[in-house]
Amino acid sequence: MNAVPIVIGSLLFLALAYRYYSAFIAAKVLALDDRRTTPAYALKDGANYHPTNKWVLFGHHFAAIAGAGPLIGPVLAAQFGYAPGLLWLLLGAVVAGGVHDLLVLTASIRRKGKSLAEIARHEVSPLGGAVASVAILIIIIVALAGLGLAVVNALRESAWGTFTIAMTIPIALFVGLWMNKIRPGKIAEASVIGVVGIFAAVILGNAVAHSSLAHVFILSREGIIIALAAYGFLASVLPVWLLLAPRDYLSSYLKIGTIMALIVGVLVVHPNLKMPAFTQFIHGHGPIIPGKLFPFLFITIACGAISGFHALVSSGTTPKMLCKETEARFVGYGAMVVESLVSVIALIAASSLFPADYFAINLSPDKFAALGMTPVNVAEISRNVGENLAGRPGGAVSLAAGFTQIFSSIPGMRGLMSYWYHFAIMFEALFILTTIDAGTRIARFLVQEFAGRVWKPMERTNWLPGAFAATGAVVFAWAYFIWTGSVATIWPMFGTANQLLAGVALAVVTAAIINAGKVRYVWVSLVPLAFVAVTTLYAGWLNIFDNFLPAVSVPGQKVFGIVSVSLTVIIMFCAVVILVESGRRAYRVLAKGQYTVQGKPVSVGDPGFRPPDFGEA
Repeated sequence: MNAVPIVIGSLLFLALAYRYYSAFIAAKVLALDDRRTTPAYALKDGANYHPTNKWVLFGHHFAAIAGAGPLIGPVLAAQFGYAPGLLWLLLGAVVAGGVHDLLVLTASIRRKGKSLAEIARHEVSPLGGAVASVAILIIIIVALAGLGLAVVNALRESAWGTFTIAMTIPIALFVGLWMNKIRPGKIAEASVIGVVGIFAAVILGNAVAHSSLAHVFILSREGIIIALAAYGFLASVLPVWLLLAPRDYLSSYLKIGTIMALIVGVLVVHPNLKMPAFTQFIHGHGPIIPGKLFPFLFITIACGAISGFHALVSSGTTPKMLCKETEARFVGYGAMVVESLVSVIALIAASSLFPADYFAINLSPDKFAALGMTPVNVAEISRNVGENLAGRPGGAVSLAAGFTQIFSSIPGMRGLMSYWYHFAIMFEALFILTTIDAGTRIARFLVQEFAGRVWKPMERTNWLPGAFAATGAVVFAWAYFIWTGSVATIWPMFGTANQLLAGVALAVVTAAIINAGKVRYVWVSLVPLAFVAVTTLYAGWLNIFDNFLPAVSVPGQKVFGIVSVSLTVIIMFCAVVILVESGRRAYRVLAKGQYTVQGKPVSVGDPGFRPPDFGEA
């Protein structure tokens, strides 16, 4: 199968969905209205609530949601063949992911930028809100561990990649100061400075890797984890305009620009997909993902189609920075369809490798030997990029190899393979780190929001002792999982947790649609809710008995296995509770005519009754 028709068809399908389906939701279901004052203006504090240009905010939001998931998930799912993943990426993003992101973002805007847990407390029930707080905190920790693991495997022992990524931090700090202090509002100038700085870092990385400074940037797996934790801590406590927003904005330039370049590369090179449409592993016993196509495809592709992590961003940093309500469609639904396109390109890149090369990179040598395959191009690519690619599981290295093959096949580019490979590694690491920084900050908000019910000062997000304590707890938790886990153990738990969170968010916004008196539109969220809830709960059940419980008896994995089983059970229980509570809320509205307006129960028969607007229960 040639990749060109897939790219063109995907572009058309996603563009039409954004133009028509998202416009329908914005107008009919949500009734977005620019006359409303957004939290960015109503609660402006210059640190967390900060009105932001819609293009800069799109960059931050896209960078925050597009972590490892849209890249790594499709690469790992290529084990099943390219067809199942492609269909789910396109259909899922349009009818589930984009809907999920836009509805949650709007609900948070109308709740003063509050978290998903607080939205659940008002739209579902106090019990639903409390349970959601516990579930979300566990899920975000697991999600950050799953995302962080990919960058650790990609950057370990790589001076070029580590140097380039490290340099993006001072570049982003300077850009943040330029846009907000030195030359306020001069976004174009800051963009040029930042983009030039990033490309200079990529080029200089080669010189550093072959200099006497190389040892400074050659870090072990544990060293990368510590550096990642330190960065996550700083990005969470510094003002949002200083590091997080400018770094995410610059990352989005690089991300979208690279994907556009890959699309052009595909159109020029016309690569054939060497991975078959379906492989024998759709029936299970796969060497990377051990389960069957259903339901494991839908938790392996954890972000490119729908992602619960997006709900945290859509009710975390983004609603506190949006200038106008109508921009929610562009930022929320728009970023999701672009992420879906990123995933399609990642799937094409991985599927352009010979199957034997794909498995040789993604499996340890002993597991690959058991397949009885002979690598085709791995040794040649390794020589050309200057690193051994075999036995580098996690998806990131095989994706970079696929990118490199496409770019180096463009006329005149063959001699630049090492640059393309390390550029691809940096590209992937930037994707992941922008999720780490935003995710840690969101988790910090959640911990402070939760702790504030016990001790009032903790809920003040600008109170530094509280910010430091909450951030430290969050960073320690996700770093522990990365330190003790592996792709085979963390990614299935991450996928299950992530998709269960998406189900929880869809249940909350479904209750909000019903409470707003728009039952005729409830199918918009109810259909994806039903599919995501059934597939993910089933996958969670299989994970417990097929993956996590067996790990308890493996030497050195007992504690991790027990923790994995416990957290998965807790998450599944919380998800079921919220689904039941959402059903009860719907029953009270539909059967008894009892709505909630501004936190108070109101009946249909009350004088002057009018259902609240979406998100304002």
